[in-house]
Amino acid sequence: MFVLVALGLWAIWEPVFPAFGILNDIHLWSYSGTVDGVATAIPISLANLIMAIVVIVIMVIASRNLPGLLEITVLNRLPMDAGARYAFTSVCRYAITVIGIILAFNTIGFKWSSVQWLIAALGVGLGFGLQEIVANFICGLIVLFERPFRVGDTVTIGEVSGTVSRIRIRATTVLDWDRKELIVPNKEFITGRLINWSLSDPISRFIIRVGIAYGSDTELAEKLLLKVLDENPMVLKEPRPTAYFLGFGDNSLNFELRLFINNIDHRLPVQHEIHKAIDREFRKAGIVIAFPQRDVHLDADRPLKVQVVPDGSNPSD
Repeated sequence: MFVLVALGLWAIWEPVFPAFGILNDIHLWSYSGTVDGVATAIPISLANLIMAIVVIVIMVIASRNLPGLLEITVLNRLPMDAGARYAFTSVCRYAITVIGIILAFNTIGFKWSSVQWLIAALGVGLGFGLQEIVANFICGLIVLFERPFRVGDTVTIGEVSGTVSRIRIRATTVLDWDRKELIVPNKEFITGRLINWSLSDPISRFIIRVGIAYGSDTELAEKLLLKVLDENPMVLKEPRPTAYFLGFGDNSLNFELRLFINNIDHRLPVQHEIHKAIDREFRKAGIVIAFPQRDVHLDADRPLKVQVVPDGSNPSD
């Protein structure tokens, strides 16, 4: 629509364009350049400044819209996943921005040959003063090309867990389970330990531990635990879930359930349903879920007075 409107305005106002030639006569400043091998002063007019502003406006509109248009018309038809398309459109956006800035500066006389030493000096200064920002910028490029995670992936970085909702050149936005948006610098993803729960395979395993009282039927308990796992629709049949009698604890016979789910978002609902089912089946079978027990040792070096008080009676009676 922008292109059509621009072409329409061009067609309507084309006869008037020669009148704007007067802007070329308004000189703002000049810079030294080489014309036909001869050093000369090249003037910058008001027309050049207006053209630079037009280039900047076109660059802003193009960087916001062309990557999305490219994804809709071309990238969706190519065998690329969502992460690759996002990386490609992000790089296109940065490229359009850089090209627009270079063209605008060239229009008003700030050419690379005249400012390269200034930019080099500023680069050294910024490298020391803004090294964290530069590091995050470079890490952002690495993230876009290497793609250790993608938009929509569930990740854990340090103590932060959530879903990646946005990847930017300096930082990445992670939406945690409380719906809080956490802005994590890209350097943390490259130099720190990153867990991606859904990079190549969304299937994950988790463990549920349960302890039963001493004297309980362990064979029956194992059968009931496997029954609970088989009846839960969110527990995958392959890889098969298992229940193991791992050992004799201080207060219980310890069992461990190992099961697989196809999405980490199912973790809490599956755990909730399995806990309820275990409690229900154990109650029916008369198996007691163990609880902590303590032995009290009394000092028997001297006589102890032991008094048995019936429930509801007064000890002084």
